[in-house]
Amino acid sequence: MTNAKVQVLASKPTQTQSEHNEVVKDVPKESTFVSMANKTEINWFHTAILVGIPSIALYGLLTTPLQYPTLILAVLMYFWTGLGITGGYHRLWSHRAFQATWIVRFLLCLGGAAAFEGSCKWWCRNHRAHHRYTDTDKDPYNAKKGFFYSHLGWMLVKQKANQIGFADITDLQKDPMIVWQHRNYLQIALSVSVALPVAIGALWGDARGAFFYAVAARVFFVHHATFFVNSLAHTLGDKTFSDLHTAFDSFITAVLTLGEGYHNYHHEFPSDYRNGIKVYHYDPTKWLIKGLSLFGLTYNLKCMSDEEIEKARLQMQQREVDVQKAKLTYGKKFDNLPNMTWDDIKKRISQGEKLVVIDNIVHDVSSFVHEHPGGRQTLLNYVGTDATSFFEGTEGTHKHSKEARKYLFAMRVGQLN
Repeated sequence: MTNAKVQVLASKPTQTQSEHNEVVKDVPKESTFVSMANKTEINWFHTAILVGIPSIALYGLLTTPLQYPTLILAVLMYFWTGLGITGGYHRLWSHRAFQATWIVRFLLCLGGAAAFEGSCKWWCRNHRAHHRYTDTDKDPYNAKKGFFYSHLGWMLVKQKANQIGFADITDLQKDPMIVWQHRNYLQIALSVSVALPVAIGALWGDARGAFFYAVAARVFFVHHATFFVNSLAHTLGDKTFSDLHTAFDSFITAVLTLGEGYHNYHHEFPSDYRNGIKVYHYDPTKWLIKGLSLFGLTYNLKCMSDEEIEKARLQMQQREVDVQKAKLTYGKKFDNLPNMTWDDIKKRISQGEKLVVIDNIVHDVSSFVHEHPGGRQTLLNYVGTDATSFFEGTEGTHKHSKEARKYLFAMRVGQLN
């Protein structure tokens, strides 16, 4: 069902044939980010950024007092650039979970660039590959290689050309705004992320503080907030909807990542504009998208139907029940029970076993005779007989409970032939 604001998805979306035919595959080339050699090579550009920015921020912290207006500026820049990644790069462009007007797309595009995490085209290509090849060698930030690797280690080394997972970014290659940002990424990033906050800080005479706090420290915090989506979100929390991948749902991760912490849900339903589906789930990215839709600035918000969500939840709960049941002793499975005749039963009873037949299954009640709630003799009266009617309560006795039936399963020794 679709209206102008919200599009409810009944099942996971699939690529159409026309989309498939339009796919243009990028051929990896030797560059600052890609290695054609089958060996580990350091990505010096990323290494310089990831080491240099926190070093500058630390120096500023030790040498420059933080003014209150500068703190406000840093917080505003944090949310703009952070949401540029989570709302723009991630949910809008990587997953096409909603649509937005030109002005919203432009502000998210600028904010994403100012986060200093690469162009939208480069970021989305890696993220789509992450979803397509989750937890494999073709996953750019494969969580199975460890927390540090998925957090930032993968950026410290060049991607190997023979391990780059292909992802379709045809739609991004046709988007004029994304093409413009990709071609002019460095100029846009420096202008919005550095020049703009420094100029604003100069208005109250604190250009230096703005550089250290609203630029360096803010970029550092945005970096690690979004890096946690690749690391912590694949390490800590609950597997609410699936255990087939390493993604978890966690309130702690949600707080640290502007709402991206309900990651198990996201990996099951990546086209949903929400990560936190409950009203009380902390997800400022969802609130921004939904809030803008009230003014017509975002539209066609995609969300999974409640029925599909509940199916996934119940399936996961059943899997957990199955895991717990596997740890318990229920006796031999029906298919593994040997066939026995009444003569076999009488022979084994003569040898000291206490066998009772219930529903054509032979049970050895020797260990339970002295514990039977109805008394020892009650159970001995049915040794060597079919006690089905007694057990089911059709002889005027009570019908045994489900718990009694489970207990009986552990006593199976054969099936009546």
